[in-house]
Amino acid sequence: MRFTPASVFAPARSTDPIEAAAALLPKRDLAPAWLLVAPIAVPAWVLTVAQARAVGVGPGTMGMALPLFLLPWVTMTAAMMLPSVAPVAVTWVRGLGRQASGWTRSARTAGFFFGCLLAWTAFGVLVYAVLAGTGRLISDHPAAGRWIGFTAFLLAGLYQLCPVKYMCLRHCRAPMSRLIRYADFRPPARGLGVGVHHGAYCVGCCAGLMVVLVPLGVMNVAAMAGPAVVTFVEKLSSRGPLLGRFLGVALLLLAVLAPFQDWLLPGLRGSTPSMSGM
Repeated sequence: MRFTPASVFAPARSTDPIEAAAALLPKRDLAPAWLLVAPIAVPAWVLTVAQARAVGVGPGTMGMALPLFLLPWVTMTAAMMLPSVAPVAVTWVRGLGRQASGWTRSARTAGFFFGCLLAWTAFGVLVYAVLAGTGRLISDHPAAGRWIGFTAFLLAGLYQLCPVKYMCLRHCRAPMSRLIRYADFRPPARGLGVGVHHGAYCVGCCAGLMVVLVPLGVMNVAAMAGPAVVTFVEKLSSRGPLLGRFLGVALLLLAVLAPFQDWLLPGLRGSTPSMSGM
């Protein structure tokens, strides 16, 4: 069977549960997906806010070693990303085994979410390395903070407009035709493999938005909420790609303003002198 973008969103006609998994559930049937993820996402947001208050907003890694950094990072990404991937998880699990028991479905869903978080954890290691480098640079050259902010907004804006972003977004909006290849994997590896695969595309879709956390602050709750909402709309709304391009242009405008506006650089503040002192 050949899958096209149109067939991915069309109701499944096949009686084969594997083929049925290639179609996303109708939107009216996705409410249980968010009810399923709420017990994870809501506590994750509460814990993220508490961690942000404890750590504060500052440049670089704020003195945290990699393991300590990854703990709030994983919590933050769970809060931000799980609501937008929940429909994919539920569609996958239901399509793969309509007759499976509740425990089996729960185990498959947990494997999917864990795989997604593994992909985001790997990306978190890269983010930590970038933050460590920018932190050292700001410590040695305080004025560099402005140009780090400029570069971050510029790269984020360009990424929002580049083809790689929309290749990943197309997968996130219609993923089942790619994830179906995991149907023949043995159950313990299947859910995890699907989660890592989808999580990698999710990282590719959202990488530009995460770059802005460098100037805005990795533990800035308002800065986390913005990408979370944008990601949700990009993946699930018919206007999602248009929003992504609009945001790309807006980020390019912020890049122009960043060297001259301290309020755009809370994650670099404290080491960045005012323009009058330059």
